[in-house]
Amino acid sequence: MKKRIEGQGSRVKGGREIFLFILVVFLFTIHYSLSTVYADDISAMAAVVIDSASEKILYAKNPNLKQPPASTTKLITAMVALDRLNPDSIITISENAANTPSVSPHLRKGERFSVRDLLYLALMRSVNSAAVALAEATAGSEDAFVSMMNDKASHLGAKNTRFMNASGLPGPDQYITAFDLAIIMKKSLGYPLIREVVNTRAKEIFSESGRRIFIKNTNQLLWTDEENIGGKTGYTKAARHCFVCAAKRGQNTLIVAVLGESARDNLWEDSTVLLSKGYDVLNQKAEPMIFFSSEDERPVVFASYKADKKHKHKKSIAKRHKYKAKKVAHASHKKNSHAKIDKKKTKKSSGKELSVRRHESTDKS
Repeated sequence: MKKRIEGQGSRVKGGREIFLFILVVFLFTIHYSLSTVYADDISAMAAVVIDSASEKILYAKNPNLKQPPASTTKLITAMVALDRLNPDSIITISENAANTPSVSPHLRKGERFSVRDLLYLALMRSVNSAAVALAEATAGSEDAFVSMMNDKASHLGAKNTRFMNASGLPGPDQYITAFDLAIIMKKSLGYPLIREVVNTRAKEIFSESGRRIFIKNTNQLLWTDEENIGGKTGYTKAARHCFVCAAKRGQNTLIVAVLGESARDNLWEDSTVLLSKGYDVLNQKAEPMIFFSSEDERPVVFASYKADKKHKHKKSIAKRHKYKAKKVAHASHKKNSHAKIDKKKTKKSSGKELSVRRHESTDKS
């Protein structure tokens, strides 16, 4: 009888072990599937949301993947120009500036505008001629101005960024990362005039000869999100649709950057999703996450959301505070693997948890 009871106990124990094993596998499968879905929430090639105060990543996808900057470039153009020009100074549009390919309104050779109005044209409507005119007035030539732009970007901490012109038009070996773009957006808001311009929905400006020009901001979130502080859009065939913006969420300011989006309307959807996820992290309703779509991708910075003592070196903090990130490795790493994205379909991808430490990217765009 004793042996029989012991045998039954062994079977019960064995059954429990099998049940627990199946339960663990089941829970892991659910967790893994959810991770894959989350990675597909953002259809852009690269995106990030950071806390403006700490510059820490709250949620991201390929935050240091180098992509063409398109007209988000004009944020740096505006900062460099304001570092050296009086906003009320008058600039004459050169033949070179007038002939620069651009969206309307087209500026004419010999027309005269204030620096202030050219900034409205460049940042609100993304007029390339206005950006080139600012560059020439600042440095004498656009080429000389580009050197100032790259120095400025480096000084601001945008280490994985390189500009080739003042407008964001396609150029060889010109790139930016979503994280760098978010940092540039944060720094640009330190300029009161830039902050005013990017937060303006519509504006009427005049040339010195009296030509009236009405422009409307390309940032659609200004009409749908009352807490949106402002932003900058961009588009070229190579860069696809790009966007960076800042928004208040409670007591915090969040900054979102989106690069390489296939459809313009998706910019607003992606940005809204990122702002929501960032706010959840700050309110401890979710953990900070970074997703990667290739084995070569690595995060730009560590992220820690515990109370850290001030003035401690980042490396020492990184050793003590790590967070789990989901690594999503797609089957193909070719440049055009994301050219067509269907948001309605859930992509299959594989991933694993890893600890994220700070180190610089060596990826090429």
